[in-house]
Amino acid sequence: MPFCRARCDYCAFATWTDRDHLIGDYVDACVAEVQVAISEEALPPASSIFFGGGTPSRLDGSQLGRILDALPVEPGCEVTAECNPEDATADLFGRWRSAGVNRVSFGAQSMVPEVLVGLGRRHGIEAVQSALRLAHDAGFASTSLDLIFGAACETDSDWERTLGAVLALDPRPEHLSCYALTVEPGTPLASDPTRYPDEDSQARRYEKTDSLLEDAGFGWYEISNWSTPGHECRHNRLYWDHGDYRGIGCAAHSHRGSRRFWNVRTPERYISAVASGRKPTGGEELLDDDACELERVSLMIRTRQGVPASWLPQDPSLEGLVETRGDRAILTLRGRLLANEVILRIAGAPRVTAGQPGILRR
Repeated sequence: MPFCRARCDYCAFATWTDRDHLIGDYVDACVAEVQVAISEEALPPASSIFFGGGTPSRLDGSQLGRILDALPVEPGCEVTAECNPEDATADLFGRWRSAGVNRVSFGAQSMVPEVLVGLGRRHGIEAVQSALRLAHDAGFASTSLDLIFGAACETDSDWERTLGAVLALDPRPEHLSCYALTVEPGTPLASDPTRYPDEDSQARRYEKTDSLLEDAGFGWYEISNWSTPGHECRHNRLYWDHGDYRGIGCAAHSHRGSRRFWNVRTPERYISAVASGRKPTGGEELLDDDACELERVSLMIRTRQGVPASWLPQDPSLEGLVETRGDRAILTLRGRLLANEVILRIAGAPRVTAGQPGILRR
């Protein structure tokens, strides 16, 4: 859903603040793309659906419901929609629940007003509490907050303030995504080096995050994600397990086996392609065995389940970064901070492929 009321200073996603007049035609195009995928690709029932953005809460409940109605779903399908806290209303959430949404994710980012301003966010901290209360009253099975740490305007105590405020919320979210601020080319943040995050500060804040959240009953299940038991995001777990998924809409990415493909970036081109009966595909790549292997390692090692211990190379530099639990190799807290280094060492090491003893693969 590529529509936003305003663009955040750090955002490099395919989003636009001046295209709301296209929403109706865009929803029509999404429904049409789904229908073609069902008929031509034998699209199976979805185990999870995620409305991301942009800002899905720019759509009213009936528009989002039209897309959901077009999708084949498994019983118990997890359906998540992202929402800005300031967009939350009882009417919107009532319509979403009626349409089938059962999980909502809020872009909170911080609970310190000065940091929100520094990130280019427009909501206040009171909106977060109000949004969670409305979501709870609407009966969503699970709620999540996105948080960002490492802004130059943020101190260590500011971040602790944010975490403390989130944990004190009533009702409290069951899931938290805590991301280190990243400088993306072409964003307002990228044009001002004085606002760049400091990596050592981010490392300290990550360690504090893990400590506070674990003490509060949130377990990490992926480097940037924590949840209370039973509230892990099923949809995102599919990505980290290197599963197959089908993206719908402009700039949406899909993955099937060894093929990745993506749609054209702008909503105008997407709408035009679908309306004229053309595929909205903007590009694709076929992954060879080595690329698939690297991706699988890169994604799986980020999770609490880790990778098979047999994949670990005899590399002294991994000491303290990976620990073995039974037959699994899992990142330590320090290893999570240096995950890319671990990935390169594991992915480049020869190992025996399961079920094929004696065959070494790189």
